[in-house]
Amino acid sequence: MAFIHLPAAMHDALGALSVTPVTHSVPMAMNHRPSRPPESGETRPTPGTVLDRLATGADRAARITHTEHLPPRAGRHAVWPDRIRPEVINAIRTAGIEHPWAHQAAAAEYALDGESVVIATGTASGKSLAYLAPVLTTLLDGSEAPNGRGATALYLAPTKALAADQRRSVKALAQPLGNRIRPAVYDGDTPVEEREWVRQYANYVLTNPDMLHRGVLPSHPRWSSFLRSLRYVVIDECHTYRGVFGSHVAQVLRRLRRVCARYGSSPVFLLASATAARPAHAAERLTGLPVREVADDASPRGEMVFALWEPPLTELQGEQGAPVRRTATAETADLLTDLTVQGVRSVAFVRSRRGAELISVIAKERLAEVDRSLPARVAAYRGGYLPEERRALERALHSGELLGLAATTALELGIDVSGLDAVVIAGYPGTRASLWQQAGRAGRSGQGALAVLVARDDPLDTFLVHHPEALFRQPVESTVLDPDNPYVLAPHLCAAAAEVPLTDSDLALFGPAVPDLLPQLESAGLLRRRASGWYWTRRERAADLTDIRGEGGSPVQIVEAGTGRLLGTVDESAAHAAVHDGAVHLHMGRTYLVRQLDLKDSVALVEEANPPYSTTARDTTAISVLETDTEIPWGDGRLCYGSVEVTNQVVSYLRRRLITGEVLGETKLDLPPRTLRTRAVWWTVTEDQLDAARVNPEQLGGALHAAEHASIGLLPLFATCDRWDIGGVSVPLHPDTMLPTVFVYDGHPGGAGFAERAFHTAREWLTATRDAIASCECDAGCPSCIQSPKCGNGNDPLHKRGAVRLLTELLRGAPEAPQEAPHVP
Repeated sequence: MAFIHLPAAMHDALGALSVTPVTHSVPMAMNHRPSRPPESGETRPTPGTVLDRLATGADRAARITHTEHLPPRAGRHAVWPDRIRPEVINAIRTAGIEHPWAHQAAAAEYALDGESVVIATGTASGKSLAYLAPVLTTLLDGSEAPNGRGATALYLAPTKALAADQRRSVKALAQPLGNRIRPAVYDGDTPVEEREWVRQYANYVLTNPDMLHRGVLPSHPRWSSFLRSLRYVVIDECHTYRGVFGSHVAQVLRRLRRVCARYGSSPVFLLASATAARPAHAAERLTGLPVREVADDASPRGEMVFALWEPPLTELQGEQGAPVRRTATAETADLLTDLTVQGVRSVAFVRSRRGAELISVIAKERLAEVDRSLPARVAAYRGGYLPEERRALERALHSGELLGLAATTALELGIDVSGLDAVVIAGYPGTRASLWQQAGRAGRSGQGALAVLVARDDPLDTFLVHHPEALFRQPVESTVLDPDNPYVLAPHLCAAAAEVPLTDSDLALFGPAVPDLLPQLESAGLLRRRASGWYWTRRERAADLTDIRGEGGSPVQIVEAGTGRLLGTVDESAAHAAVHDGAVHLHMGRTYLVRQLDLKDSVALVEEANPPYSTTARDTTAISVLETDTEIPWGDGRLCYGSVEVTNQVVSYLRRRLITGEVLGETKLDLPPRTLRTRAVWWTVTEDQLDAARVNPEQLGGALHAAEHASIGLLPLFATCDRWDIGGVSVPLHPDTMLPTVFVYDGHPGGAGFAERAFHTAREWLTATRDAIASCECDAGCPSCIQSPKCGNGNDPLHKRGAVRLLTELLRGAPEAPQEAPHVP
């Protein structure tokens, strides 16, 4: 294992949902959309009818490249295990559920047997009830204990919104059981005066991994009675724990198991995921325990119509004269407007916070032209809002007061928004797992549902809307995480030592990399070895060494300059690109310009404005090879995997016209560079291969650059990442390889497992990359094939045909059998 650098300063110390759908062409009826929403009580239109209306007009109909029909499915009932208490069964019946689905009964049986279990069934299949039935039974049993507090359970959700939603559901279900079930949310929004009550009296605590890491485990003596009685740990939406975030959560769970053992408890883990491949394997990797799998979905499903939608080409020209499609943002705003006018309850999922705000603004403006009451029925929902703002939006969505919502993935996970009819997804969300998760927000009451994927103008989205089999004929991806990443493991060893001094018997719990890391942590003065074990040496909190979401640093506060009002926050890692001087920032439908980014005080001062453009940051990147773990001959070239150091600097930003995306100009920035040590996959080619590919020296830089861009765009098909999780560099003559080289690297310290996955699937990955470039209809390259939205060089040089010939020659020498990576989780 490569040595990791640990400077003295503390904050620098640690630098299967498988569907078998039936293809179906939805007729494109030329219906006219209504001028206002239908009155309440009217029959809901079918998904096909809603799509017909969206496709009104020849131009609209041509944007649908494929329509998939997922037929309804009947359910299979079972009976609850006889150990589920009658009071719980009666409470479930009171909620309107007479009999469980077969998968619910099976998961409950494993839980009652004391076996950890993962239930991986479709969206709205009743996973919550599958774990709540045994949990509530056990809590009731504990409430009758003659002495002590009784049994407790812990629920972990990846978002605050999901935990709050689950508390509402548990409280409603447990109402007939009286005060013997005491659910409570414990997160950063919980008032200080309520926290002591939660610690002392709640027996079902709902929180998130961040609060467990920073709040509960470092203060475990105050939680001793709760932890001593802990019987179950529920991990909801477990497929979201991937990459660096998942690796951190895996170590947080190991710390939890260790502290529980200190108090004499050994909780059973109950995991739930709507979308996961090899769910038991992923759950075992996450928890470090053997896990049973329940993946046979016995719940019924309503009809779903899923359309792939490609925005049209415009008359505008982009960088290097490339053709430009209408933006997914503008197209999604139109669709959300039309759905709202139809009275169809809808959510539009958007990749970025800014995109969610922009879609909401555009939809409101267009709805005002139809009916002045309609703009109030559309809103944006994203992270960064204040807690009271989020809660108000959630209530309005639950009640039906809102008809349309433009949301980031903060609303993707598990929140039970019954009654949604349609979902619009603005750009492929990065993985098939997230795609199905978002699509599954509609139709949760058993009615038919419409899902529309609107393609962005980039290689992956374009490939998918013209290759629907890649979405509808493939299982979801395997979850990739690496708890042994030293940049992940090291701070958790420090946190564990601060909680309870580490002993030799603890080391196996945290994985095989521990013996190599402990001496480095001692040398850095973070841990001290004594006869009884390793101790944390600092006065500061060890839990503050790392942000488990892989962001690091203090959030940058966004402050209105004139009033001093706090508008929200942005992660420190994203601040250079998101709130640089001159950046356009959207908040609650209002537009602001960043007047100054103060990196020293972590503050971005903004003032309200109304510019006719958005901004996009540009950066430059250099890379050096630190260590090559594995290299494989690909003809005369080589495919390699190992450790690299990446130096990145945001150097400018583009101003783009709203709606069209037309570039209006570029402004230089003076921001400091950042250095990242991570993992990468890279390939080299020789002079003979270049000659065989007919790539001359004038074309070489553009061919490599184009292949790099396209390969980054296509990697999400083969690893659970999106293009913003990874980066790339291409060099005609790299000083470390002395050959033309293309690198693709993980965008997180120590790596996230994505480059490893790329190494493992390199033949398939690069074949898809070549085919995507070759099949694009443009002449010299465009955003749909080889141009990148985050290219620091203005997408120059690029050579489309050279990239195709170069990749073809490289693949000619690729081994037939897939190559095993050094470690693929």
